[in-house]
Amino acid sequence: LLDLSRQNVKQYKFDRLKQAEKLNPEQKQVRLMKEIQTQLGLPSLPMRIELFDNSNISGEDAVAACVVFEKLKPAKKLYRKFHIKTVVGPDDYASMREVVERRYSRLAEEGETLPDLIIADGGSGQMEAIREIVEDRLGLKIPIAGLAKDNRHRTREMLFGNPPVSVSIALDSQLFKLLTRMQDEVHRFAITFHRQQRSKRQAASALDAVAGVGEKTKKQLIAHFGSVKRVKEAPMEELQTLLGAKRGENIYRQLHEETELKQ
Repeated sequence: LLDLSRQNVKQYKFDRLKQAEKLNPEQKQVRLMKEIQTQLGLPSLPMRIELFDNSNISGEDAVAACVVFEKLKPAKKLYRKFHIKTVVGPDDYASMREVVERRYSRLAEEGETLPDLIIADGGSGQMEAIREIVEDRLGLKIPIAGLAKDNRHRTREMLFGNPPVSVSIALDSQLFKLLTRMQDEVHRFAITFHRQQRSKRQAASALDAVAGVGEKTKKQLIAHFGSVKRVKEAPMEELQTLLGAKRGENIYRQLHEETELKQ
């Protein structure tokens, strides 16, 4: 009876908390931020968290992304995309160092708000790449965590510290589910940007194959029609109006000859 009574009290408190958080969502956010602070031993509540991820295919169209959460809510206006500029080939750690240095050297120089916690989409290697820049090169004191995945690409654990150790968070807890959603969000943002860049490059290559279309004409066509797909779908008359009768007809015929050959 005593055990049953304790269980009932525990369930009653849980239900009360759930109801209170439903009526006041900010209460839940504060509770989860306190959980993160306690689990990681942070000096303050992680009001602002930034996550990083890289995306490329064998080093091609290499990009990275930074997503920002304020009070555990995505602050999409603060999200940032990065083209990898200094790294040749598929090197995720070097790419991470480049992007993190660009991000925090600029924020520090401009006196902008720095995050209370940085989370890498990855394990100890990504964390170390971030630490080398944030602590060693820039001299900033920002806690760094990592979210490691299993071989089925599912979030497995949170890592923290130097050297990194696994943080004990129940996989079915609200906190772990929140961290998984945050990791999914930075991955989504990075891979979407990567796909956009790859599509642009492939589309630009399609116009490069057309005789009479140089860089200037290519920009003119994209500016007018919005995409290579729309250029290909444009009637001859519209191309002639834009580029002149002879040139417009020549480009139209080349684009449609290419389509017919593919069919």
